[in-house]
Amino acid sequence: MSVVKTEFSGGILYVTIDNPPVNATSRAVRIGLLAAVEQGRDARAVLLSCAGRTFIAGGDMGEFDSPAQAPDLPDVVAAIEHSPAPWVALLHGTVLGGGLEIALGCAHRIATPDTRFGLPEVNIGLIPGAGGTQRLPRLVGFDLAVEMATTGRMVDAKTMLTAGGIDRIADDLQATATALIQNLPKRPSPISARPRPEASTKTIARTSVKFTRGAKAPMHNLEALIWSTKTDFTEGQPRERALHLKLRQSAESRALRHAFFSERAAARPAILKGATGRETTQIAIIGGGLMGAGIATAALLAGYKIHLLETSDEAARAGISRIHTLLDGAEKRGKISAGRRADLRLSSSADYADAASADLAIEAVFEDLDVKQQVFRRLAKQMRPDALLASNTSYLDPHDIFMGIKNPGRCLGLHFFSPAHIMKLVEVIALDETSPETLATGFTLVKRLKKSPVLSGVCDGFIGNRMLAAYRRAADYLLADGALPAEIDTAMRRFGMPMGPYELQDLTGLQIAYASRQRQAGSRPASERYIPFGDQLVEMGRTGQRAGKGWYRYYEGNRTPLEDPEVSALILAGADNRFQFSPDQIIERLLAAMINEGARILEEGIAASAGDIDVVQMLGYGFPRWRGGPMHYGDTLEHLPEMMRALAAQSPGSWQLAKKFKG
Repeated sequence: MSVVKTEFSGGILYVTIDNPPVNATSRAVRIGLLAAVEQGRDARAVLLSCAGRTFIAGGDMGEFDSPAQAPDLPDVVAAIEHSPAPWVALLHGTVLGGGLEIALGCAHRIATPDTRFGLPEVNIGLIPGAGGTQRLPRLVGFDLAVEMATTGRMVDAKTMLTAGGIDRIADDLQATATALIQNLPKRPSPISARPRPEASTKTIARTSVKFTRGAKAPMHNLEALIWSTKTDFTEGQPRERALHLKLRQSAESRALRHAFFSERAAARPAILKGATGRETTQIAIIGGGLMGAGIATAALLAGYKIHLLETSDEAARAGISRIHTLLDGAEKRGKISAGRRADLRLSSSADYADAASADLAIEAVFEDLDVKQQVFRRLAKQMRPDALLASNTSYLDPHDIFMGIKNPGRCLGLHFFSPAHIMKLVEVIALDETSPETLATGFTLVKRLKKSPVLSGVCDGFIGNRMLAAYRRAADYLLADGALPAEIDTAMRRFGMPMGPYELQDLTGLQIAYASRQRQAGSRPASERYIPFGDQLVEMGRTGQRAGKGWYRYYEGNRTPLEDPEVSALILAGADNRFQFSPDQIIERLLAAMINEGARILEEGIAASAGDIDVVQMLGYGFPRWRGGPMHYGDTLEHLPEMMRALAAQSPGSWQLAKKFKG
């Protein structure tokens, strides 16, 4: 069955691409479009449209690991641009990457009001490969082209119309195109033949500063856009194509493509095949603190009816106030209109009987087993026997939390990350008896919240916090052997992390990990090296940014971490050794701890795939996406075994290496 369908009627050739799900520019599409150019040579005009929910939304990434196959997209776009018959693009949905490049080859472009446009190649480590960086600035100007190509952000139809990127906005594309063809204006000159755009030195400088560290693709896109200001299209386009093909094989692009496919796979775990989630409309959220308020806000914005339960009416009012503060921020950011906000369904109380009609309850109270158990016992008495029960625990075993609850197949963990209304990751925790239907409902909920779900089994800290604990422990060993917090944090920022382990602890609060360590004290192996610095800081009242001091000191109103002599003196007095570590040694030691723990998690079946672990680390902990996550990154390192041996040798008896690293 052809993915490019054509029909000749009244001197017009109608060309329809039907290549679900997103009409990607696969080889079959490219072949079909070239054939349509030949078929339409004698037509008065050619109308190009796409079936389904979107116009062409990019290339077929499945082709990127192999040599490019003819016909190449640049040749297809050039054929459309120089066709004897003018092509008219009817645009809807998202017009992305190769789709935008094809539209730029058309003589006219008409879009529906909700159409969005973009060059997202930067998000997979590439630059456009079919003239996008050379045509777009010639059409809409240098500044807008830089914004689109270096960030991957989409712009709306109104923005494109104002910039001259499209000819018209219309609700009825076919009728508008028919009227246009009946009175065809003079055919505009091909975009490739238009004058070079003027470069903005301010835009170049601003973009260069923004992307001086981290992923290289933004700067490659800027470089290609600058070519459009200095060379003719006949020189700039081949240079763009050559760099595009080269970057397909780069470590950065491979890592970003791995990240893209891993997120898609994580959202559809094999265990859910054939399972259907239940309809949920009403959610009870227990606990109106920062986490509960964040979860409630995300659920309200997704259209759920929310009832907040607290320990008292006063606490319930305080929780509601926190939610409204978060909604104020959402309204300011344009995430919700004032009119829609007025329709949100939010209530609160201290009476668990008010949760009776809820389809799902999400507990977000203090990380204390007794407290959480009491919450679910009270809920079980008031809610339907089939209502789903979810705990937001970060470390505790959900089996203990739900002990004695009837119908345990309805119980699961939903581990949100703070701030819950912003962070994309949610670990969906499967207990031994959790039913596939319950898991499917959890995944559906997370997706409706516009977040990314990852399935996890049960262990201390699940996937993310278990790896975080190993990462922090390795950092503490570096402290005990001569490094200081600022040296470790600086090294990890250089690697690409948004902040180092000690800056992160100060941000989230040292007391959380402290409580977890105290809970684990009785089960900690005698052979494991234990570093008490973090415990000592908490016991000194240094719990992080909110206290004004943690690993660093903070001045009121300023979150910049400042090295504190008191902490340095504490570490130096308690250090076991006085080694000096280079930034590379620090990076390798901490990565080895993360990768080893990830490998153990895989061996134990806690995570279904290495890709799932990478998604957790990228979305929940800021691991640089352009490195693909720790497991993918580890697979690219030839000296990984040496890294593991160094990790084990630094603290003998403290690390249980994964089976693949033993020997």
